[in-house]
Amino acid sequence: MSCKHYKNSPQKYYKIISFATFVGLLYACSTTKKVPDGEYLLTKNNFEFEDKKQFFDEELKSYVQQKPNKKQLLFMPLGLWFYNMANPKYDTILNEYMTYPSEMRDQKLRDSLFLKYNMKSSVGKSLFWDRLFHSWGSPPVILDQTRTEKGAESINKRLTYRGYWDGQVKFKHELDSAAKKAAVTYYITHNDPTYIKDYYYNIPDVNIKDLYKQKLHNSLIKSGQILDQTVLEKEVTRINELMREKGYYRFNNSNEEIYFVADSLKSRKQVPLTLEIHKDSADSPYKIATIGNIDVAVVDEMSDYPKNTFKDSLRGIRFHKVNDQYKTRALWRAITVGHKQVYDQKKLDLTKRNLLSMNNFSILKAKDSLRRGGDIAPNDSIIDVMYILKPLPKYELKVGTDINYSQLLNLGISPSVDLTTRNVFNGAENLSTSLSGTFGSIRSTKNIDKRVLAYEISAQAALNFPRLLLPFNYYKLLPKRYSPTSSIVLGASIQNNIGLGRVNFNTGLNYMATVNDKVSHRLTLFNTQLSLTKNKDAYYDYFVNDRQVRDEIFADYFAYKPTVGQEFSTGQLTIDQVSTKIVEDLAYRNNLDQQGTDRLTAFLGTLINKDRQTQDVIISSMIYNFVYNEIGKKDYPNAFYFNGKVELAGNILSIFNQKRDEGGVVTSPQRTIFGIPYAQFVKFDIDVRKYFKFNGNQTLVLRQFVGVGIPYGNSSTMPVIRSYFNGGSNDIRAWVAFGGLGPADSQVDERVRTYMTDNLKLTTNIEYRVPFNEMYEGALFTDIGNTWSLRNYNDGYGDEFKFNTFLKQVGIGSGFGLRVNVAYITLRLDLAYKIYDPNKPDGEKWRFKYFQPFKPTLNIAFGYPF
Repeated sequence: MSCKHYKNSPQKYYKIISFATFVGLLYACSTTKKVPDGEYLLTKNNFEFEDKKQFFDEELKSYVQQKPNKKQLLFMPLGLWFYNMANPKYDTILNEYMTYPSEMRDQKLRDSLFLKYNMKSSVGKSLFWDRLFHSWGSPPVILDQTRTEKGAESINKRLTYRGYWDGQVKFKHELDSAAKKAAVTYYITHNDPTYIKDYYYNIPDVNIKDLYKQKLHNSLIKSGQILDQTVLEKEVTRINELMREKGYYRFNNSNEEIYFVADSLKSRKQVPLTLEIHKDSADSPYKIATIGNIDVAVVDEMSDYPKNTFKDSLRGIRFHKVNDQYKTRALWRAITVGHKQVYDQKKLDLTKRNLLSMNNFSILKAKDSLRRGGDIAPNDSIIDVMYILKPLPKYELKVGTDINYSQLLNLGISPSVDLTTRNVFNGAENLSTSLSGTFGSIRSTKNIDKRVLAYEISAQAALNFPRLLLPFNYYKLLPKRYSPTSSIVLGASIQNNIGLGRVNFNTGLNYMATVNDKVSHRLTLFNTQLSLTKNKDAYYDYFVNDRQVRDEIFADYFAYKPTVGQEFSTGQLTIDQVSTKIVEDLAYRNNLDQQGTDRLTAFLGTLINKDRQTQDVIISSMIYNFVYNEIGKKDYPNAFYFNGKVELAGNILSIFNQKRDEGGVVTSPQRTIFGIPYAQFVKFDIDVRKYFKFNGNQTLVLRQFVGVGIPYGNSSTMPVIRSYFNGGSNDIRAWVAFGGLGPADSQVDERVRTYMTDNLKLTTNIEYRVPFNEMYEGALFTDIGNTWSLRNYNDGYGDEFKFNTFLKQVGIGSGFGLRVNVAYITLRLDLAYKIYDPNKPDGEKWRFKYFQPFKPTLNIAFGYPF
């Protein structure tokens, strides 16, 4: 085919080439392309449970010996497709080629394999694409019927392990010779389980027996339970932790000191069970161990200890250092074990955690061992402990950037630079400084056909201390095992062309204590934030919906009082002065019809929004935060989460207040500090979550958020930056953030309601998550909630919270989503629909008849919503 001919008939040949490419891809993607004749590709394992399902049935599926090729993108076996795209004649060579170390895989090796397998014509070929597809791909899983039988045996053994001694497993092969594909079906019958008739324990050591009896109420084994070996394993773990906590070093370290005896001679359905605890055949007594020497070395290399170190000590702990880079007391605070204390494994684990959490050291060696006696035999009651630490680099610089998309900024970029300076004052203090920004473009308020630069730049510095910054010794009040820390935070940020633009300054002193791996406390002794609005006069340029409402009411009022309109047009009156006249003109208000009254109510809402959005404010508060978190803990599959926060603001500033400012158009004057109003309020946030695991890996999540802010004293309303709003990817997903839901069932103009915030919030979330595979997960969800005022601050809005009406005032949204897990990041895509909109008129609140399946509210985010 000549080039000229192709140019004259491009569409004809484009179709031919496209069809040929499509056929080629189908051939390459054929899942059975490399399945030998007479063999079968295993495509599916089916499981039929002949009697009622048990809670552990999903785990039985993992005991089959052969599993089909993994599928990606929900249903496509991409790995198998890639493997099949490599030329079959090179499979043998490539299989051997991949067994060599990567540094040996070169053209010389490939040529030697070509000669070995009598493929001289291929010598010199790179096989780049074949190698790529071969390495990315996975070979077809060929059905091995003997492994099917072994898989059935493994499932049967697991049934027995779980207490179903009479369980049965059968299987059947479904072979398709024409397609060269096979499926296996396993038929599983549990039958009646074996129960624990009576539970006994035989513990010759009196002390061990007494300890076990003291905690017997915590035992996981009870008479009448199914004889499940997994429960017995958990009971062994519980006993191990109990005894090691009480000083018995390496208790049951060989896993042979604790075992169970089941007497099945009389019955296989009701079996007596006996716990046996023996140290050895002679029943040697157990000894409580105590901590002997505690050595902590800070060195640059392992070889520096002990020859290049000098020795220091503090309260029974010996420190070895090559220099005075770290103060001894700073190291001592991290060591929770003490000389001559009774051995407790938890304290040893906590010490390692404390040393790592200081972010100053890597642990070269952590050792606890029985002290040697006079000969080679160890002393079985004294434990020596050693930690060898290597300081991390003084400076650590991290540079990163994110690309993000939002309705406001369109496509934006967020670069960041973080610098950590370690051991600032030689007491393991770390200074973390960061500079970050978000840059994008927005439509110009002057010319909507143009876009202008918009950005937010922030700088933050945090000085972190591995201790509490208090002028007294607090260890008797707060033990070292709580790992107390402090931080001083100082930050500033500036916005430009994002809304009105703000300048923010913040500072705070934070204390944190971790009681255990589930419970933590955080106290912010003072958290001060100064927020200044840059472009107050440009409010109506950015909040164009408010401007539309203002123009409507201004036009109506100028028709009512033409002289005011003339004074405004000649510049004698400002926008705020005209707004004040309208608000104070009772005759005008009484002259309005219902439509005019609604328009005036919306206008009052814009004035409230304007006063709050443009307000400069100082917030100085004390915050206490309590967290209980079982999420991610292996012993808590049905995890519970509680986060409670209390914030009290403005009381200290009230001592130093000055004269009142002028206030806004509709807001009252406030007392000021340095000419800036300060906020007074108390705020409570409660976030409760419960996770239910069932059918193996499916999860039902229930979440309830309750937030209440109560302004008082110098504040008649909550500051806008501390108020509540609805919508967004982590809230009520059927509405975008500031998307028009709330407050209550207010019928005020949605253009105004969009920006309204309130001081009481209730949100309920229900989400059902179903993993498709390791990478993809689906979700169904319903979100319910709204915001209210505690009292009727805004005449005409009807946003006051009342127990007899609030259930009719919540918004309801439902939808479905997809989560994609890549490395340690979860990308979330949620499609949500409004089910019940309380802000619509009666008869239109339920949105079923207005349902538009192809116009959902789209939420894109990282991480789970809760």
